[in-house]
Amino acid sequence: MATGSAVWEGTLKEGKGTMRLGSGAFEGAYSFKSRFENGTGTNPEELIGAAEAGCFSMALALNLEKVGHPPKCVRTTAKVTLEASEGGFKITTIELQTKADVPGISAIKFQEQAVLTKKTCPVSVALAGTEIKLNAELVTS
Repeated sequence: MATGSAVWEGTLKEGKGTMRLGSGAFEGAYSFKSRFENGTGTNPEELIGAAEAGCFSMALALNLEKVGHPPKCVRTTAKVTLEASEGGFKITTIELQTKADVPGISAIKFQEQAVLTKKTCPVSVALAGTEIKLNAELVTS
């Protein structure tokens, strides 16, 4: 089981907090400014983006290996959009940008595996209420 924790002190706009991964691999400050403006620090959406990008990359590598084409490298960026909605804010979209170096695979088979991975990656499944867009590009080294 994985854990994460956060501490928030003060009001929404004037307060500050710290988020920490249970493993101790990351601890970072966050604030209203780092979330809604261009302030220093991290924010929950950035951590969700890293989780989605990491999970997708690993799951795509597994799916490609299962069809006989283990990748040399999979690089994924996840752009998470937070927008005002009724009564507050909502993560409306996550845009995945993936580039993968996969020897010997056809572009069609690669796209099939990328789309499958978007549907089955555990973090994507957990975020099912959010639209996840995918732009997957096959590259060669």
